[in-house]
Amino acid sequence: MAKDMSGQNLVTPSAEGIAASAKAAKGKGLPPVHKWNPPFCGDLDMRIARDGTWYYLGTPIGRIELVRLFSSILRKDGEDYFLVTPVEKVGITVDDAPFVAVDFDVTGDGTEQVLTFHTQVDDVAIAGADHPIRVQRDPETGEPSPYVLVRANLEALIDRKSFYRLVELGTHNDGWFGVWSSGQFFPIIPSAELEGL
Repeated sequence: MAKDMSGQNLVTPSAEGIAASAKAAKGKGLPPVHKWNPPFCGDLDMRIARDGTWYYLGTPIGRIELVRLFSSILRKDGEDYFLVTPVEKVGITVDDAPFVAVDFDVTGDGTEQVLTFHTQVDDVAIAGADHPIRVQRDPETGEPSPYVLVRANLEALIDRKSFYRLVELGTHNDGWFGVWSSGQFFPIIPSAELEGL
């Protein structure tokens, strides 16, 4: 086993080791990853693709229970993503957003409307002040990429079918076309641009 300069054993991070640590630390609800400050142990060959598929060593992770476990210990520090347990912190790659909002429920209507999003790993986010929706447009193509904040700097890309449903619920407000949820208005596109389409 390799040693660092102080003679301490270096452990190469692995998905199996991270999963074991996460299971050991798991209680009810999401683990308090924001409170944990373990040493950085290096990068893991793990990637979350834009479509929400998790890969390890280039192969999709087929067990949804394992993906959910990893997603529960995900943290974003600055622009970087990490899997964090009480004893280790490893870097992973995220192509776009770590989650995908695959569906949403609607209650109420107009300014009283409430949108509840569901992700591919069973997170739930009720769009509002604490879970804003934002739309980023490609500067070259103008194509929109809509997101909803799920938790602590972690967003979900809203999938295409859900975005089309959002647009159907849209309304004009103060020069913008967008959607209401939990008393908040979330702009999608300037009304003037929409009229030109």
